[in-house]
Amino acid sequence: MTSLLAEAFKKAQILPEYLQDEIAQQLIEDIENEIQWQQTLAQPQPSLLDELAQQALQESANDTTNVSSIGH
Repeated sequence: MTSLLAEAFKKAQILPEYLQDEIAQQLIEDIENEIQWQQTLAQPQPSLLDELAQQALQESANDTTNVSSIGH
């Protein structure tokens, strides 16, 4: 635990219990959201460009590319 977080907990100890619970609930929600956000960022996200490139490669391999629409 960092010294700043320890200081925050120490200061929170002097607050009434209902405020401690509110702070704790908010902190738990923030931590859970941060974990979820970090997991989302860690997962590769296929982009539209990747999907279009795959589609073009597949059409080319299947010889189904519509050449007349290129450049129009």
